[in-house]
Amino acid sequence: MKKIHIFLLAAIAIAIAVMVSFGTDLTTYDTIASAKEKPGKFVHLIAKLDKSVPIDFDPVKDPNYCAFTVVDSLGATIRVISNKPKPQDLEMSERVVLKGRMREDGFHCDDILLKCPSKYKDDMEAAGKKLEAES
Repeated sequence: MKKIHIFLLAAIAIAIAVMVSFGTDLTTYDTIASAKEKPGKFVHLIAKLDKSVPIDFDPVKDPNYCAFTVVDSLGATIRVISNKPKPQDLEMSERVVLKGRMREDGFHCDDILLKCPSKYKDDMEAAGKKLEAES
């Protein structure tokens, strides 16, 4: 075999390995209904905190337990159980991205990401005022 053939085969193998590794990292957001159809499988949910249901968090009793209810874009609700402390500003978040698994008693969350556009709102308003002042 020529050196160029060996190089091309190695490049193809590396390209396939990279594509496979990226393919496993690509995930989509599930709805609560579709997550219920995949019990025990790792899924991502995007939802809003249901503020009509109180958050169950008592740092004195158990600082690593937090439970709350979320509503997805289709209106379905689910109880979320996290074995981590309550995220700061959970009540003020517009959306929450939940990573975890669906179980019989609710959605067991491994990671919670809060989406708070309000912290960028002031920056956008200030930028708009600065642009108006410059023109």
